[in-house]
Amino acid sequence: MLRRISFLGIVVLLFSCSNVEPPAPVMPLPSERQLAWHELEYYAFVHFNMNTFTNMEWGFGDEDPKLFNPTELNCRQWARVAKEAGMKGIILTAKHHDGFCLWPTATTDHSVINSPWKSGKGDVVKELADACQEYGLKLGIYLSPWDRNNPEYGNEKYIEIFRAQLRELLSNYGDVFEVWFDGANGGTGYYGGANEERRIDRKTYYDWENTRKIVRELQPMACMFSDAGPDVRWVGNEEGWAMKTNWAPIRRDEFYPGSPNYADLRTGHEDGTYWVPAEVDVSIRPGWYYHPSEDHKVKTLPQLLDIYYNSIGRNASLLINFPVDTRGLIHENDVAQILKLAEAVKADFANNFAKDKPAQATNTRGNSKKYKAENVTDGNPDSYWATDDGVIQASVTIDLGEPTEFNRFLAQEDIRLGQRIKKFTVEVLQGDEWIEIASETTIGRKRILRIDDVTASKVRLNILDSEACPVISNIELYNAPKVLVEPVVQRSKEGLVTITAFDSGLDIYYTVDGTEPDNTSEKYDKPFVLDKKGSVQAVAFDPEAQKYSSVSVAEFDIVKTKWKIKGKLQGDENTSKILDGDENTAWSVSGDRPIDVMIDLGEKATISGFRYLPDQERWSPGIIFTYEFYVSENGRNWGKAQSSGEFSNIRNSPVWQTRTFEPVEGRYINFRAMTPVEENGRMGIAEFDIITK
Repeated sequence: MLRRISFLGIVVLLFSCSNVEPPAPVMPLPSERQLAWHELEYYAFVHFNMNTFTNMEWGFGDEDPKLFNPTELNCRQWARVAKEAGMKGIILTAKHHDGFCLWPTATTDHSVINSPWKSGKGDVVKELADACQEYGLKLGIYLSPWDRNNPEYGNEKYIEIFRAQLRELLSNYGDVFEVWFDGANGGTGYYGGANEERRIDRKTYYDWENTRKIVRELQPMACMFSDAGPDVRWVGNEEGWAMKTNWAPIRRDEFYPGSPNYADLRTGHEDGTYWVPAEVDVSIRPGWYYHPSEDHKVKTLPQLLDIYYNSIGRNASLLINFPVDTRGLIHENDVAQILKLAEAVKADFANNFAKDKPAQATNTRGNSKKYKAENVTDGNPDSYWATDDGVIQASVTIDLGEPTEFNRFLAQEDIRLGQRIKKFTVEVLQGDEWIEIASETTIGRKRILRIDDVTASKVRLNILDSEACPVISNIELYNAPKVLVEPVVQRSKEGLVTITAFDSGLDIYYTVDGTEPDNTSEKYDKPFVLDKKGSVQAVAFDPEAQKYSSVSVAEFDIVKTKWKIKGKLQGDENTSKILDGDENTAWSVSGDRPIDVMIDLGEKATISGFRYLPDQERWSPGIIFTYEFYVSENGRNWGKAQSSGEFSNIRNSPVWQTRTFEPVEGRYINFRAMTPVEENGRMGIAEFDIITK
């Protein structure tokens, strides 16, 4: 029998549904320009300037403009790489702290005008602006407030110069989406030949209120970045992560460029008074500028994936830096890794299992269809599920229809009404039982959880605490493929071999007989002992996809169990780092030289060479340049060196150094460090090994 509803009843129902008021906003709210910035989510930094040609991070300001001379500058290559990587824009270091300007400015002679590049007629900013337009990318400008070259820095006149530079950059190159003001301000510099230290009051010197008006006047849709905004804030580190708890609001008035309480920027403030979301800035290499010595230190795919999920996945935007090289190109190693990231992210989010699936909620605002639970799965960013006022604990359940395997959970609030969620959990229905798989805090614009593989027919988001009624616009579920990169193989001094894969749910197989492993080889389930010379080959295998990683090959010589440091260094506990099998730890020393690193092998061996890995520390590393290597049977009579000389180009390429010679028998070795790479610098060893016959 059909249910009959009176015409009056239908009118009343429609009227009541259409007149349910939307949730009141929770202050503060993002501006129009900030909402547009949020949508970009992922874009590139380019550090390319005078430092590129002086092999420095912070130039002193006394560099000759003639040093700036890229041989193959191609901003179209930068734009193409960014586009292929899935980025939405590029921010360029138009002027760094050394004061060299990449555009033909009228404010200083310290610019491309006086460089040999294009006979002084070049303009890097213009070339990048054109390339961005061609590839559909946004243009951003980094302009350092500090200027270690300008003689007026520290005086009122410099503020006029700085503002004139800002006007030039924002008037002549089209639309700009972000203006980046670094927090480094004041210190030693050239300053037109003064060669002195100049300190400024970071709170007042730049008269930021009036300086920022220039940006608002010329580029009203541009967001301004600084430690605390006013539009976009620093995340408080340069390592590539935001905290799990990350509020977009902060108490902005408590900060200024270079303020010491930067740790608060990592989490934001639940009671923040201004909407100033976090931007995660990180370089694809250890340095922001190009250094040949870091060609082997480009971040791996696992590292880049961690950065992606710990930034975009934690309510922040991601700004990845490319240190463009002296040719004027993004280096091949950097290109290869960033495109691996793009491929992996595309695969991770290829199939949204929650799309258009039915959903139910414990509470829906006014029982109105406008705020129904299924808005979280409809793919429409303008719709959302909301609860009644005062209801800050509620659940929304998505029915997948059948048992479905997934390992990514994505949720978004409609931030046009403010950030609200303070605590939530995720549960899955397996059989008749609800099982909690995650417990977290904030959501914000986007929260992505990486979880262990789970199979369930229903998924439930539980809001446990919120600033006001929840407003959830989107929930997505994905089953990301396993990250198949070659396993890491390490052996301790005692000969214990450990093998690790990046992702969970992978099997590891290995061999020690020189053959290539597959899933019929020995399966790795715990560390094992290799107490002799040998080779370990390992592969990660995804049993579900039936796919292999590339094979890692680790060559080991005789085990170091019996090795002991002798001679003058015998009492130095830090020397244990030379033999620990960990490339990330190092022993280093400064002072008198040469320095003898004498080792008792514990038994006689036939030695035909050695391998040396220098200290991998980024700042002031200990790198040995010239050396002598001796072998002795008794540790007293050494004779002449079996090998001596220099490690050519080790400054630029601090990787494993191998030297071989005619075999000689002995129990004692002495690696004599003669001179460091840097004059009066440190000398150190991350790892040391011998080659036996």
